[in-house]
Amino acid sequence: MARWRKLGLVAGGGPLPARIVAERQALGEPFHVVRIIGSADETTAHVSADDCGIGEAGKILRKLRDADCDAVCFAGIVRRPEFSSLKVDWRGAALLPKIAAAAARGDGAILDVIVETLEAENFLVVGADEAVGGLSAPAGAIGAHRPSADDLDDIAKGAALINAIGPFDVGQGAVVAHGQVLAVEAAEGTDLMLARCAELPGDNRPELRGVLVKRPKPGQELRVDLPVIGPETLRRALAAGLRGVAVEADLALLMNRDEAVHVADEAGLFLYGFTATELNSQ
Repeated sequence: MARWRKLGLVAGGGPLPARIVAERQALGEPFHVVRIIGSADETTAHVSADDCGIGEAGKILRKLRDADCDAVCFAGIVRRPEFSSLKVDWRGAALLPKIAAAAARGDGAILDVIVETLEAENFLVVGADEAVGGLSAPAGAIGAHRPSADDLDDIAKGAALINAIGPFDVGQGAVVAHGQVLAVEAAEGTDLMLARCAELPGDNRPELRGVLVKRPKPGQELRVDLPVIGPETLRRALAAGLRGVAVEADLALLMNRDEAVHVADEAGLFLYGFTATELNSQ
């Protein structure tokens, strides 16, 4: 049973907001959507919603209250704004100095400010994994193929790297092949990081090598920014010449699981959920 009476969904781009909408509709539970202008896309275009700018904090809070929401879920990709040209309302203007200061510490700090603001307004902030059941990636092989011992070493190194650079708020992903770090996710995101990997020479890549590793950064606000992968991630990993994709079990969201597994199995890629205990044994 849900911990809330009515869920407010603050929606960015990508498939996750639409998946949450479908879940609420299937359960017959009330919800209200606030679409972020410039980030929300066609995946939620069919939903009755309010449209607000990312700097219109007062309007967002008002729309959630007017809809009688007592809980809020952030989902989807939200583009980082240009603060010099950001349109703000009075509440957004009051928050702007705090958000700008947080921005100097990274996107994670910005999310912390947003969560603190919502909780101060007595909203329950919930994660997408609670708003939609069955999205958390499980432990172990999630398809027909399993990582080799060498792959597990690469997974451990990638996970350790993300953990080590977490204080710099760099990203949630890394690509490692035979112990060599090929790429670290920065502001460009996972897709463009994989595109960079696809352009690496790699001795003409006679065989697939390397793994994409995704896990939360240390101290990350898990309710609003869990790593997300799906079928397209697998396709891009294949295009980059990788052998598989690994995420931290129960701390990453797997979209369209059946399709993702099908893509991985057909391509000969492994899709794997690792655990902290497993890393410690490597």
